[in-house]
Formats: sequence, structure tokens, C-alpha cells
Amino acid sequence: MSLFELVRVAFDALRVNMLRSFLTMLGIVIGVGAVIAMVTVGAGAHAEVDRQIQSLGSNLLSIRSGSRWFGGARTAAGSTQSLTVEDARALKAEIPEILAAAPTNRGSAQVVVGNLNWSTTIYGIDADYLVARNWVLSQGREFEPSEYRNGAKVALLGSTVVNELFGAGNVVGQQIRVKNVPFTVVGALKGKGQSVGPWDQDDTIMVPFKTAQGRLLGKSKHRSDSVRDIYVSVRDPRAMDFVQEEIAEVLRQRHRIGPNQQDTFSIRNMTEMVEARAEANQIFNMLLAAVASVSLVVGGIGIMNIMLVSVTERTREIGLRMAVGAKERDIMLQFLVEAVTLCLLGGLIGIVVALTVTVGVAEIAGWPVLVEWPIIFIAVAFSAAIGIFFGFYPARKAAAKDPIEALRSE
Repeated sequence: MSLFELVRVAFDALRVNMLRSFLTMLGIVIGVGAVIAMVTVGAGAHAEVDRQIQSLGSNLLSIRSGSRWFGGARTAAGSTQSLTVEDARALKAEIPEILAAAPTNRGSAQVVVGNLNWSTTIYGIDADYLVARNWVLSQGREFEPSEYRNGAKVALLGSTVVNELFGAGNVVGQQIRVKNVPFTVVGALKGKGQSVGPWDQDDTIMVPFKTAQGRLLGKSKHRSDSVRDIYVSVRDPRAMDFVQEEIAEVLRQRHRIGPNQQDTFSIRNMTEMVEARAEANQIFNMLLAAVASVSLVVGGIGIMNIMLVSVTERTREIGLRMAVGAKERDIMLQFLVEAVTLCLLGGLIGIVVALTVTVGVAEIAGWPVLVEWPIIFIAVAFSAAIGIFFGFYPARKAAAKDPIEALRSE
């Protein structure tokens, strides 16, 4: 009997009990669908993590001013501004591996354009900030050295602010008011999307550091050049740990912190934070994949059970086939092809279900859809392997029947 004829007979046998065939395939559908969905969603999540790392900046370290004590209680990091602009300059000068060190202050304010207004985050930056945070302009230009030096009333707008206040038009040269201070927009920033946290990093306005200190955010009560954060970009990602140790050493010397004293700053590796969350997601995906694999095995056992029932129900048919010349090999192949066909159909339905779920999850989460085609091919091949493994015993049992005893059965 040819392979084509075996497949045709298999489909005829499956059509006789459509509902039973579908319920038998359900374990394979769930298992294959879950495995493919987890791998595909995981790939999309990994791509999103890579995008977030790129959006944070190139090999970024974040240095935040330390906490302070009030009545025995310790306040949050950044509550006291122990870092200064000179700290940032010293780090860049003393550590050759640092590409950019950007002192930064930030606060919130209402921005007014005509009869429109929008509450956003104001950043006071210097020339290194755009380099450290990997910001790219979509319109206009960066601040000029004289504008940084003189505290000019110029601004760069994030894409969210542009959309809310100006729509899709050109914003270069437009006038805005921040805390009743007029600013000229000299450029717009290309959108990055949401960062590691829930905030929108495109919802921002950047002004020269000196302008922010003198006109918008107010001077620190400690020093006029105090800053809340310093963002450091490292030239080589392999040197991140070394640079982090060097930064701590330089700052401890500059701040005269003794060996047994608490640091007045904290250093965070932003890339590690994102990657740690990615690793947690990966472990969760592996757990779900393990559960899905169990579902595949359960589905295979269900197929073996149904095939054994089918052999019992079709004993007379087996006897007739043997009586007209079918060999044991033909009978065995017939039932083996039926089991493989059942698994392959379940695998194909599982693929369709998985891709549908993946597209839905990606749409909700805002992740890209990355279909891992090798995994799909492996899933189909694994489905066929399950059919062969769990269908072999029923097929062997059918082929071993005595033709005379089979014809006598009712």
C-alpha cells in the first residue's frame, strides 16, 4: 500500500469519529501551541529588552546622590544632593574608560503654548547628556557651547511633548513658557518609547544645566552646582564593572569618606537592571515550556489510548485486510500513519493557535512579533515523533493479531 493510500485511509478513519479525534488531539494542540507561544513571546520580550537597553544609553551607569538621616530614619536615595558638577568632570578626567559623564538635575513643571498646556519633566543637562543617554534629534540642533555657558533660554522637546503641544508640525523656533519663563525651541528629540519603569521618557523638556538651576529648578541649599544624578557612558561594555569600582573610589576620595563610613552616593548599572528582569522572564518562560512539554506527553498517552480502542473496535477490519493479502507490515503502517496524522494535525492547529495568541500578546504589550521558524519546524517534527512513539505499540498490537481470530470477532 502506498504512502498516499495510507494517509487517505487514515483521514477516513479519523472522519468516522470527528469529535473523538479532536478531543484526542487537544493535548497536542495545547502542548505545541504553548511551547511555540512561549518561545515567540520570549523572543519578542528579549527584543524589547534590547530596545530598552539601547534607549537607556550606551553602557550606562547611573550615579545618584545619597540618602540622609532624620531622627534615626533614613530617607530615599537622591533626597540630598551630595554630587556636584565638578564630580562629573573629575570622573571623566581621571577615568579614561568613560566616554561621557553628564551631571543632571530634574523636576516637573507646566509648559504653556498659546491656550494649550502640558505637565512634563524638566531636565537640566550639559553637553555630555545626549551622548550618555543616546538621544538623537529628529528636528533642529543641539545646544551650542555658549548656550550652556551663558544659561540661554533654549529648549529641546521630547516627542510626547511635541505631539501634545504642536502635533506633527515643525517645532524649531517655536516659543514656549515654563514657569512663566519664555524659551525658544531649538530642537526635538527622536522618540524612544517607555523606559524600564512605567514612565514615558519621551515626556520631557531639556534645557541647559545653568538655565535649569537659575530659572526653573532652583539652586540647592547646599551648593549652587549640586546635582541629583550623574549619567556615565562607558566606552567598552566589558569594562563596566571596573569603571563602577573606579567611580566609587574617585567619589569616596573627593567626598573624604572613610573606610567605615557610609557612601553619600549610589551607583546603578542600568543594563544589569533590565537584564535581571529579562532573566526572570526567561525563567518564567522555561517553567511554562516545561508545563507545555508535560501536556505533550499527556497528549501522546491519550493518542495511545485512543489507538488501542480503535484497534479493538476494528479487529474484524484487520482480519479482512489480512485475509485479502495485507501483511503485518501493511497493518502496522496503517495504524502508525493514523497516529502520526493525528499528532501532525494537532501540531498544525497548535501552531495556528500559538501565532494568534502571540500576535495578541505582542499587540497588548507593545512588543515586536518575532516568529522563531526553526522552533515551529521542531514542534511539527516533535509532534510526528510523538505519533510514532505512542502509536507504535497499538500498531504493533494490530499487526500481531491472528487473521482467523480477528474474522471471528463481532
